[in-house]
Amino acid sequence: MSEIVISGTGLYTPPNAISNEELVKAFNQYVDNFNEENVAAIEAGQLQGLAHSSVEFINKASGIKSRYVVSKDGILDPEVMMPLIPERSNDQPSVMVEMAMHAADQALKAAGREPEEVDLIICAASNTQRAYPAMSVELQHFIGAKGFAFDMNVACSSATFGIATAAGLLRSGNAKVALVVNPEICSGHLNFRDRDSHFIFGDACTAIVLERSEDAVSAEQWAVVGEKLVTEFSNNIRNNFGFLNRTAPEYQFDRDKLFVQEGRKVFKEVVPMVSDLISGELARQDLTPNRLWLHQANINMNLFIARKVLGRDADEIEAPVILDEYANTSSAGSIIAFHKHRSDLGSGDVGIICSFGAGYSAGCITVRKK
Repeated sequence: MSEIVISGTGLYTPPNAISNEELVKAFNQYVDNFNEENVAAIEAGQLQGLAHSSVEFINKASGIKSRYVVSKDGILDPEVMMPLIPERSNDQPSVMVEMAMHAADQALKAAGREPEEVDLIICAASNTQRAYPAMSVELQHFIGAKGFAFDMNVACSSATFGIATAAGLLRSGNAKVALVVNPEICSGHLNFRDRDSHFIFGDACTAIVLERSEDAVSAEQWAVVGEKLVTEFSNNIRNNFGFLNRTAPEYQFDRDKLFVQEGRKVFKEVVPMVSDLISGELARQDLTPNRLWLHQANINMNLFIARKVLGRDADEIEAPVILDEYANTSSAGSIIAFHKHRSDLGSGDVGIICSFGAGYSAGCITVRKK
């Protein structure tokens, strides 16, 4: 059976950065406005007043210091508190596809491939901006790729599930060059009026090229030597927005239609799940990792997982962190870490690309540098 390699990666970073300081200022102004407008109801006990956020709270809770977004002004307007992204005509590339085009261009150049050589595209992301036509098929059209394409959603694990799916299709002979893209506009489903989560997400897009090792021409290649995927149902991370909402007689657009989570429950349940997944894969393959490229959601989760896997505290070289700059970019996070923090590793070094999120879902990809 053919060995599958990652022969190129790409990253698109939106041009707009928001610091914790900027985010907190806007949020606290919104809180002041809300409390002032509802002072009578709050004093009567009919409504609960809102509490301020702070830079210190965000840093301690998450390790996040900044994030990139596709649209900044609306998020920082206390009267709006969401990104303002104008609709495009059907003849223009969709916003997510435009992001994917940038990341794909980088990945294909790194792999030494032309777009027309791609015969499989998977758009793997937490949210796509429409149900159909598929974002992947639109990307295929705009870059001039061939073959077939499809979208998939496994929340924050979409990228690792996409890699495993592409690897399987390559091994079976259904494709020769695969492109997996992860365009994440997480700011679009984030409730910027929620103190517990208004700081969590950022926007970005990653891309990965995979092919059989005998066909690869890139200078740098990473063999995919193991894949393990698991899911387990949970309501602790949820987003109920979808096309059926408009059919519900009681429909109203409230916080339930945006990102919501029970953070403490998620931490308690996901850390052992992911730690056992990685440890089991390493034991099965009798490998010791040189690097852990973990999902970038929360610094405390990553520290706990790395400690359980390694049996000791990991430094930032062994388990690199990018969420301080990018925040949680959903499925793109672990790929950003892999993209930016692998150049120091040598031939034969082994690493784990691992993502985990809503569902619950977790994907573990073991790679070795050739």
